[in-house]
Order: sequence, then structure tokens, then C-alpha cells
Amino acid sequence: MCTAATYKTRDHYFGRNLDYEFSYNETVTVTPRNYPLHFRRVPALDTHYAMIGMAFVQQDYPLYYDATNEKGLSMAGLNFPGNADYKPETAGKDNVTPFEFIPWILGQCATVQEAREKLAKISLLNENFSAQLPLSPLHWMISDREESIVVESVKDGLKVYDNPVGVMTNNPTFDYHLTNLCNYMSAGCADPENRFSDRLDLKPYSRGMGGMGIPGDLSSASRFVKAAFTRLNSRTGDSESESVSQFFHILGSVAQQKGCCQVEHGFEYTIYSSCCNTDKGIYYYTTYENSQISGVDMHRENLDSDKLVSYPLITGQQIRMQN
Repeated sequence: MCTAATYKTRDHYFGRNLDYEFSYNETVTVTPRNYPLHFRRVPALDTHYAMIGMAFVQQDYPLYYDATNEKGLSMAGLNFPGNADYKPETAGKDNVTPFEFIPWILGQCATVQEAREKLAKISLLNENFSAQLPLSPLHWMISDREESIVVESVKDGLKVYDNPVGVMTNNPTFDYHLTNLCNYMSAGCADPENRFSDRLDLKPYSRGMGGMGIPGDLSSASRFVKAAFTRLNSRTGDSESESVSQFFHILGSVAQQKGCCQVEHGFEYTIYSSCCNTDKGIYYYTTYENSQISGVDMHRENLDSDKLVSYPLITGQQIRMQN
């Protein structure tokens, strides 16, 4: 499973935790403006906005997990098993496969509003990348500086939700997660008031009791609540260092540790966490074994090139000894 979030100080930031039981050897990948993007049913984009993000590159095609384009529009795909429903080819629609969805949107759209216009005409096509790489059941979060939406292709069609909390996790559907926040409306950052009874002199015995009831388990519904609470109450300075550090702390509040979430083939854990400064095009990341923040600046690449640029992840722990 996974968690995605947005955050804004002086600049705007977008990123996610990728939680899974194994890695596909993904890389930080820059797709320049003139790298041809071919699609199965819709016309190719020979020129487009440049983008940077985390991708599994196969057959020279960037299969993005999350990415940001040079205009600051960002997008991430998160696991959505049992709910994602892709369609046969539909007449009169832009039939885009889910693995093409991120580059198709980010290649053409500069804002969420422009993405909405594309979404009004799209159908997510049920077609695998290859026999060895079947489609993943996904839903998506799309954000710019001013707004965020969630896109879900389910049995009764394509749903587009406004995302006022700026986070997303996995199942159930996004409307459930928003309603579920009502169960925690009494939680807060300040010490709680005694509403239990005016006949008892109840007082907090510890700091942090205002947030009692906020869940701490690793289920997607609980992670949504915890990430929303942390992100919406987050306070930091607006420097790059403070903003990036705080963003990783937000993601860290719902990170998964090996051994705590058993699945069929091992244990799910946070393989990487990312934070992209969408205004500057700098993609930061950490990995499970490397808590040092690494970064790739898309503007240090030739964005008019026609060649993909990929940086393997630095996965070994980087420890700075002080003596």
C-alpha cells in the first residue's frame, strides 16, 4: 500500500511513500521535452512538458509511479485492489492505459484545471503493458500549488474527487476516507477539555493527549487519518531545508517497518519516500536502508533532449561519523 501528500510553504511539495514487499529497481527518471511518448490508442506526444519522478523503465518506456512536470503539476498512482476497474476500448473517448496515464497527463497539462478537462474525455483502457507486466489496480492523486484531486476508475465509471485534505492512501474509495474523518473531529493538537463529566476533575496527565483516538496501525484507512492529521496540523519554516525535512516527517508518520505488515510473499515496508519541490523541479528521496535525503534536479539536465535520464537509487545507509 502507499501514502501520497502535498505540502505548501514558500514552495509547493508533492511526494509519497511506496509501500510494497519488493522493489522493481525503480530509478529517478527525467523525461525531456523531446523524448517521444507513444501510447497504445491515442496519438503520440513527440514534444511535451518535461517531467521527473520515480519510474520503472521497461522497453525504453518510463512507467512512472509518481512524477512532476516542469510546470509544477504532479501525479502519483497508488494501489487500489478490488476497486479499480478498467474498461474496454470506448468509442468517442481518449482510451489511455493506466501505465500511460501519468505521462499522458503530465505531458500536456500545466494545472489541475487542465487535467480536469482531459479527464472529462478519458477512459482508462484495460490493456496490459506486456504478458510479463499486467496492469496494476491503481487510483491517482493529481496536484498543483492550488488544488488537488483524486481519480478513480471503478465499475460505474470514472470518478474525480476534490481533495481538500491533500493526502491519499488506498482502499476503500476516496469518498469513504473523507467521511471517515468525521469519526476523529474531536482530535486536536491542544490539551483536551474535560467533557466526560463536570462532576469529575479530569486533567491531562501527558502531553499529546489532544490527539488521542488518532489511529496508528498500518491499514489504509488509518494511514489516511494519521497522514491527514499530521499534514493539516504541520508547522514549519519556509526554507527549503525546513520544508523538505518537514515533508519527510509527514510521510514518516505513516511509514511501514519490515515485519509489521505480513503479506503472502513476505512483509510490506516503505521501499522509498519521495518529496518533489514542484516549483524548482528537484526530486528528493530516501529509501528503507538509506535515511539520508538524496536529490536530483531536473533543470540540471538537458530538457530539450530526446533521451531518458535515469539515476539508480542510493540504497545503502549513509552514516556521517563525527569523531
